[in-house]
Amino acid sequence: MRRLGAFFIAALLVLLTGCATTTASGERKTAAQRVDPWESWNRKVYVFNDKLDEAVLKPVATTYTKVVPQPVRRGVDNFFGNVSDVWSAFNNLLQGKLAKGMQDVMRVGTNTLFGLGGFLDVASELGVDRQGEDLGQTLGRWGMAPGPYVVWPVLGSSTLRDSLVLPLDAQVSPALAVTNDVGKYAVTGLQVVNQRAKLLGASGLLNDIAFDKYVFVRDAYLQRRRSLVFDGDAPEEKDPDDDALDPGKTAPEPRPAAPSASAASQAGQ
Repeated sequence: MRRLGAFFIAALLVLLTGCATTTASGERKTAAQRVDPWESWNRKVYVFNDKLDEAVLKPVATTYTKVVPQPVRRGVDNFFGNVSDVWSAFNNLLQGKLAKGMQDVMRVGTNTLFGLGGFLDVASELGVDRQGEDLGQTLGRWGMAPGPYVVWPVLGSSTLRDSLVLPLDAQVSPALAVTNDVGKYAVTGLQVVNQRAKLLGASGLLNDIAFDKYVFVRDAYLQRRRSLVFDGDAPEEKDPDDDALDPGKTAPEPRPAAPSASAASQAGQ
């Protein structure tokens, strides 16, 4: 945990230094440049992750789906989901969503007591649906802007805001209850393979429809995270370039040299 946190802090400092360098010129940037100022780095990491996935994760996940019966795979997924519901309840309560927080608590209690420790999703059958909140969403609800898009080795897509809490979110696993190092790695590996197996169909679809997979994944990730932060009801974003020439005017409206911190936070949300 300590080594993982130190890695992210060091990496974020490097990225922030690069961000300061790229914004010092004062040039007006496009929407893509504003949201993805580290695109050159991100694309290289994306290619690395894609090759790693093709060489290791995808074959292992494919074998997993062929060897392990579907009811067992569903039970494994339910078990990991039951643990994540505990974290979701905590974050719902931090966001002031008491009803949803209690719903998560009910899910955990029901599935743990009547679902064989979480291997059966009894709560969903009773209409108590999963909420799926994490600490990055909590920071977003508190008003913290997502910041630039970033791609991490192995971990994949994130934002500066979500990267700050990745070490904490990554610890939400049954592996925490395992004292043996080998056991921890085994549980974590199973969690990764299970998650990748769930995405096998999506990765095939991505290869078929996306001309630029990197851009497609980036935009889809950012839109999904924004939707999750606002529970599917995200306010309309104001593009800084909306002050361009109006059809009824002969010259553009003057604009301030830099937006206020409040406006920047709202734009990021």
